[in-house]
Amino acid sequence: MRRKLRNKYFILRHGESTHQVEKPNIVYYWPEDKPPAPLTKKGKEQIKKRARSLKNKNIDLIFSSDAQRTKETANIVAQELGLRVYHDKRLRDINWGIYQGKSTQEAWEYYYHNMEEKFEKFPPQGESWGQLKERMIDFVQDIDKKYREKNILIVSHGDPLWLLDSWAKELDKKEMIKNRKSGCPIKIGDLKKLN
Repeated sequence: MRRKLRNKYFILRHGESTHQVEKPNIVYYWPEDKPPAPLTKKGKEQIKKRARSLKNKNIDLIFSSDAQRTKETANIVAQELGLRVYHDKRLRDINWGIYQGKSTQEAWEYYYHNMEEKFEKFPPQGESWGQLKERMIDFVQDIDKKYREKNILIVSHGDPLWLLDSWAKELDKKEMIKNRKSGCPIKIGDLKKLN
């Protein structure tokens, strides 16, 4: 079952970034890497291809996280489609708090490698999956009140988009974790219809 929304939404995860290539096992800084992580050449090509595939979707509006990698992604699409990009802080990646810049292994040890704990428990100065999901839902509900029968593209990050997609499909926590077990189900450069 899928949630009923007034608009049609598409979600796009940013293209491959330098952080993913050079520091694959290090947690991103929040709200932005230091220095910011731009798209790689491969990442730009991924997104150019996605942008061409969006031409027949009649996209009306593009909303993006304000991180470098998502801004670049959204700008490539916007240029291809002749649209402008609106940035929203609620579309940012998850805030790992004190684990920013540390190893992903160390960050996951905070949860004893238990994914279920990450929905409620948050690291000091960070946020939980539950909190991240709420801010993503808040964004979509705001946009859904403001517009009607529009085709809207949301450019964001893996976890925010996975949580939003799970909410749109009305998945429970158990189903969400099952989908997340082998890594984020929304891969780099993935484009999906939300509803």
